[in-house]
Amino acid sequence: MAETGEKERRIVVAVDEGEECMYALSWCVKNLVFENSKDTLILLYVKPPRAVYSAFDGTSYLFSSDITATMDKYSQQVAESVLEKAKRLCNNIQNVETKIGNGDARDVICEMVQKLNADILVMGSHGYGPIKRAFLGSVSNHCAQNAKCPVLIVKKPKDV
Repeated sequence: MAETGEKERRIVVAVDEGEECMYALSWCVKNLVFENSKDTLILLYVKPPRAVYSAFDGTSYLFSSDITATMDKYSQQVAESVLEKAKRLCNNIQNVETKIGNGDARDVICEMVQKLNADILVMGSHGYGPIKRAFLGSVSNHCAQNAKCPVLIVKKPKDV
């Protein structure tokens, strides 16, 4: 009889500052990843692109290199803070990695799951209505349509 080994899964969880993503992560830890498994949980945070200001934008403000360096430093601190909070939810998981991407979250998440050879992508849903979703776009919907792996969207119940 062939020996059936436990497959190592690469589970990517997209996290941000929102409660919905942390709920999705805690759901994933309780329901998808088990203690002593060979699974690798990869926490992915995407820093939004830095706003580009033209010298001709009407405000007559130009940002010095000191200001842009401070903005970059703050963005990095936010990313590290979110990932640290997320890692605390994973204290019983042996294999946890963190990754930080830069750019439009929709595109970066889809690129990273392919680059990381993810077996599944887990993400939260902000639960925007149709009008907000039309203006802001839905990261989870975009990833569900374009990611090269299965996508699990975890919706936070209203009473939690």
